[in-house]
Amino acid sequence: MACAQTGSGKTAAFCFPIISGIMRNSQSGPRPPRMPRMAFPVALILSPTRELSIQLRELERGVDILVATPGRLVDLLERASATFPKEIQRLAADFLSNYVFLAVGRVGSSTDLIVQRVEYVLETDKRSHLMDLLHAQRANGVQAKQALTLVFVETKKGADSLENWLCVNGFPATSIHGDRTQQEREYALRSFKSGKTPILVATDVAARGLDIPHVAHVVNFDLPNDIDDYVHRIGRTGRAGKSGLATAFFNDNNSSLARPLADLMQEANQEVPAWLSRFAARSSYGRNRRGGGAGGRFGGRDFRRDSANRGGGMDYYGGSNNVNGGYGASGGYGGGYGPTVTSAWD
Repeated sequence: MACAQTGSGKTAAFCFPIISGIMRNSQSGPRPPRMPRMAFPVALILSPTRELSIQLRELERGVDILVATPGRLVDLLERASATFPKEIQRLAADFLSNYVFLAVGRVGSSTDLIVQRVEYVLETDKRSHLMDLLHAQRANGVQAKQALTLVFVETKKGADSLENWLCVNGFPATSIHGDRTQQEREYALRSFKSGKTPILVATDVAARGLDIPHVAHVVNFDLPNDIDDYVHRIGRTGRAGKSGLATAFFNDNNSSLARPLADLMQEANQEVPAWLSRFAARSSYGRNRRGGGAGGRFGGRDFRRDSANRGGGMDYYGGSNNVNGGYGASGGYGGGYGPTVTSAWD
């Protein structure tokens, strides 16, 4: 089980061993004459969206020799998940036993190549504020294909409405969401990537793993409810070593996101607005008054380690309150978890 930041090559990490195994099996010798002639998959890869599945399929078709520029090759390898929630780890534990958990970097955090800006904008002012941003970007004189803008909204209806409004106001735009047919979604992506429509309005269907070069600006027109979704969204820019800009429209409706958002920006060495820090402080105070913990973003941590260190409560594997019931004799950082669980840390 492995997790790492966006752009670290996780897709290649699991694709290469699969391809290597297929090549070894195909070279092992002729097929026995009585072996039934049937085709069957040797690996199953699950991806969160149809668009990402198409990209993975294109990657795995494979070639004997690949000729690429360094930057484009990095783009090819930059398809993966930026987060690894505890719930997914528990699900994987049903199928893996005594697995190695490998964490590379600070998973769930953002790269400092992305400049993050958070602006307080009332719901009624969002469209006019977006228009100001687009006018400023156009005034810089950058070619459309080299400065694509990805705008995230929460609803499919909102995506269609904002797309139409932008087109009416002289900004060529297209949209992508779950109600579009696969053909429509692929056409929208091609139009966006080519620069024909340099603004793409999207729901979270475009947030996970999509490889879209030249996205210079990501706008969270509607902020998500979860900080991990925010990380996925802004991860569409700042790729392949390039810098990017992420702008978020924040108002009172997003107060629950204030603290994790401020923490994320601070981790990435971004300037946190004073008003956002005040929102975060009020949010933390409210949770503490209600007796609830502030929680925390998971950050690529083996959830078995948390259970072992607590020493109490239900052991996920063994069903007992004794750490040794599921983790062997050791629960410390130095020696792993004993003979039954292996962990590897970068």
